[in-house]
Amino acid sequence: MRRVFELLSKVIGTSTSVLIQGETGTGKELLAKVIHYNSDLKDKPFIAENCGALSENLLESELFGHVKGAFTGAVSDKKGLFELADGGTVFLDEIIDMPHAMQTKLLRVLQEGQVRPVGSSEIIDVDFRLIASSNRDLYQEVKKGRFRDDLYYRIQVFPIILPPLRERKEDIPALATNFLEKCARKFKTPVSRFTPTTLDMLARFNWPGNIRELENVMTRACVLIGMTQLTADDLRPWLATSGETSATAEDQPAPAAPQAPSHGILPSAR
Repeated sequence: MRRVFELLSKVIGTSTSVLIQGETGTGKELLAKVIHYNSDLKDKPFIAENCGALSENLLESELFGHVKGAFTGAVSDKKGLFELADGGTVFLDEIIDMPHAMQTKLLRVLQEGQVRPVGSSEIIDVDFRLIASSNRDLYQEVKKGRFRDDLYYRIQVFPIILPPLRERKEDIPALATNFLEKCARKFKTPVSRFTPTTLDMLARFNWPGNIRELENVMTRACVLIGMTQLTADDLRPWLATSGETSATAEDQPAPAAPQAPSHGILPSAR
């Protein structure tokens, strides 16, 4: 993560495209927001779209926009995300799920800086920063023929790889505490604390859902348990249903939380 912070400090001041790769739940969209809201574009739009959440036709309409009557249900003109994000940042989440035909159209937008809404002959100039993410190794997907190689080389100008939580277990105590405090503020409940044994257990768990899973478990504990002190017995039933620990409590104590590097970039993210 210190290496990630070093890379962030270098790319934030540029307008280059960024490719963030990491498992689901590692915080790829959060990282994209860190880049945007700490850059010179912070007062411009940040618009995100999940490439796997829509059909090809709907995704094209969302990204490029459409004119009235372009297809059934197009009752009025609609601006696309590329046009709405002009001057700002477009975050394409899970770009690996983008259909091949859309990959071709995206490549042209990045090369020409122009979009044509669906059903229109009008060409619109656009200027935005692209940040893309993938939960799979895009280079391997290129070799398998599942992703265009020319688009891959276009978007991976500045690659960042987010490690899974199981490879950064020293961060778990600080993250878990932060999520509990966040939940307590949201629901106006007393802030719960961990016993040492509880931290041991959290640090030994492999967290297959990564940071998102950790946050969900902490939120559940805050809402359902609401005690001033969380014990291992309180949380163990939830963890046992979704993954395995990697050691016994006696074998591996909870690692101490490291000091955050002082790049001055994380607190500004929203």
